[in-house]
Amino acid sequence: MEERELETIQEAKQQVSQTSGLKPKDYFGYALGDFAGCMVFASVTTLLNRYYTDVFKLSPLFIMIMFMVARVWDAINDPIMGRIVDRRKPSKQGRYRVWMKYASIPLALATLLMFLPWPSAVDAMGKVGIMVYATITYVLFGMVYTMHQIPYGSLASVVTTDDKERNGLSVFRSIGAAAGNIPILLITMFWVNKVPQADGTIIESVDYTKTIIGIAAVALLVGILLFFGYKLNKERVVAKPAEGKEKSSLGKVLGNLLKNRSFVAVSLAGMLLLAGQMFTQSFYTYLFSYKFGKSWMNMVSMAMTYLPMVLLMPFMGKLIRKFGKKEVCVVGSFLASVANLAMFFCRGMDVGALTFVFLGFCFLSGVGLSIITLEIWAITTDAIDDVEVKTGMRNDGSAYSIFMFFRKFGQVLAAVAVNGALLGIGYIDNAGEISKEAITSNVGMFYDLATIIPAVMFGLMGVIMLLVYALSKKKTEDLQVAKNDMLAKQIANNEIEVGENATQE
Repeated sequence: MEERELETIQEAKQQVSQTSGLKPKDYFGYALGDFAGCMVFASVTTLLNRYYTDVFKLSPLFIMIMFMVARVWDAINDPIMGRIVDRRKPSKQGRYRVWMKYASIPLALATLLMFLPWPSAVDAMGKVGIMVYATITYVLFGMVYTMHQIPYGSLASVVTTDDKERNGLSVFRSIGAAAGNIPILLITMFWVNKVPQADGTIIESVDYTKTIIGIAAVALLVGILLFFGYKLNKERVVAKPAEGKEKSSLGKVLGNLLKNRSFVAVSLAGMLLLAGQMFTQSFYTYLFSYKFGKSWMNMVSMAMTYLPMVLLMPFMGKLIRKFGKKEVCVVGSFLASVANLAMFFCRGMDVGALTFVFLGFCFLSGVGLSIITLEIWAITTDAIDDVEVKTGMRNDGSAYSIFMFFRKFGQVLAAVAVNGALLGIGYIDNAGEISKEAITSNVGMFYDLATIIPAVMFGLMGVIMLLVYALSKKKTEDLQVAKNDMLAKQIANNEIEVGENATQE
């Protein structure tokens, strides 16, 4: 290698330091993206399924089919969005962060539209009309959500290249996600009315007015948060247009991703994590109404799930440095599985005592889930780095579109589990009404399914992280060195701009 080339690479290595150095506002600004995203997503995972059955009077079978059809469309839509993001020429506003601004108003409106028809309008639309409306608005929401989530996930790769700072971004993203659940949990505290029956029993029904007021407030807040997230984020690594270089085909990009063990593993783990979380959030609204008769448990159980995240946050950096990301995620996955399995074996207890035992195990499960939730985005970025180092190709938008598709397939698993359980119980009768008799005779089944299904999902997640995900602590450290060397060569070859030279508004 010639002397001048060595000097150029040495200068480039010095510039690598400009791709790090995050300040508190950077972490806060990045967290706002998932604060907003998870508010609307939690409205789907926690409220929408029951809203469909209780207000729209939709059959669980139809809901299950609709969710599956939406995911088939996502298999087409998500990679297209990923390629749009990858191939779009960076502007003064950056390549990725600008999509937070573009998605802010559409995402707020799409969320509101899913819940909009009031009961009399639902009746006027008829059974077929409301089925068509629900399908169109749900698919529309999924498309707009993709428009935000794929560029937002890709943003972490260009905000910083430092492994420790990326780990911090993953932690703050998870904190933002947890904060996004809080407004939805507040809605669950007042969105149902207790309706006494002639035989003295009580059936809880969803209150439309209270729900739509809460969703409207959420939609407004989402628009505001995404705009501020756009303003506070900064891209420190900007790829230049590849002049004279053949652009990789979508097939080749997907092939490189799906041949990488770590990327496949983290995608499957992300799918099972979301499926388990979405199942519990949605099915617990039925469980707490009909098994325990205590709607306040929605809020408390979620607090028991997310409180560990707050408690663990100060220690995650030390745990990762000592044991490694993969290693702590494996432990967290199995801990969550064991906690849910323990809930199942407590099913014979008196309801009064079971309430507190159940919430206690929710906390233990939350400890395990918090570990992998805090790290899922960091290990995803590591896996994408691994693909780049091994193939020399980086397509963040396409990579995150595949990862997000796996996550969305997790929604299908959750939808099948929730609505399959409701079908088995006979929750909606032949007249399209809630069946009090079916609920009364199958209370125990609500509990069994609410515990054993997540136990299986989280256990499988642990197995995949243990046996398939390849980036152990040592391999991740080696990857960081290789990534920095590659970055220096890209700077030396004038393929990217970094730091203050990077294109910004």
